[in-house]
Amino acid sequence: MLIFFDTETTGLEVNDRLCAIGLIHGNEAHYELINPMKKVPPSASCIHHITNEMLKDAPVFAVSLSYEKLELLNTPERILVSHNAPFDLAMLQKEGITWQGKVIDTLKCSKALMDDLEGYSLQFLRYELRLYRNEADVFRGYGIDTIPHNPLSDALHAKMVYEYLLDLSDDESLIEISRSHLLLTRLPFGKYAKKRIEQIALKDAAYLKWMLDSLMDMDEDLRYSIEHHLRGL
Repeated sequence: MLIFFDTETTGLEVNDRLCAIGLIHGNEAHYELINPMKKVPPSASCIHHITNEMLKDAPVFAVSLSYEKLELLNTPERILVSHNAPFDLAMLQKEGITWQGKVIDTLKCSKALMDDLEGYSLQFLRYELRLYRNEADVFRGYGIDTIPHNPLSDALHAKMVYEYLLDLSDDESLIEISRSHLLLTRLPFGKYAKKRIEQIALKDAAYLKWMLDSLMDMDEDLRYSIEHHLRGL
């Protein structure tokens, strides 16, 4: 069984925690606010619109319905589908859940199978892949409103991206892409944004070495790709 999953959090740092969960499995859609036991800063609230007042009476994860559901669903035969799955899985790990099944990361798979796009965020893909044309009927079927950065809405958009990817590949290949390092062909940002990394390595290797030394929070696939192309010099 496939489980489509998304989280919202108090931020992106090591000590940040879950504050909302959305998951879809079968015909069931589940959404729950989670008390993170810490303040949600305005920098996070302005993205997902979850406030400290909204979380005041929410359960902590350990006694939440979300915990119960995930514990029941956390079996080796199930596949969790998420956009930027490593982040969501790391957040679950902080709450004591280590995912036992397989994983499909729609972000990594989109980068691997559509390497010429200008962006890969869920909302970018929503418009780039024209998912919005059919989303009203899809969302109505689950009784969900389309609200960007709401975890249930994003989980359903991840499902739509996954179904688009099935036209390009199959489940086993998507699983393999998701657990492997992805060799990116283009630099996603910086002064050489959208230029081929291989060409940058030949023209300005010092810039790529500076990126490796200076950007400690660099995406692991980007780091792998830069190191790969520098080794070829």
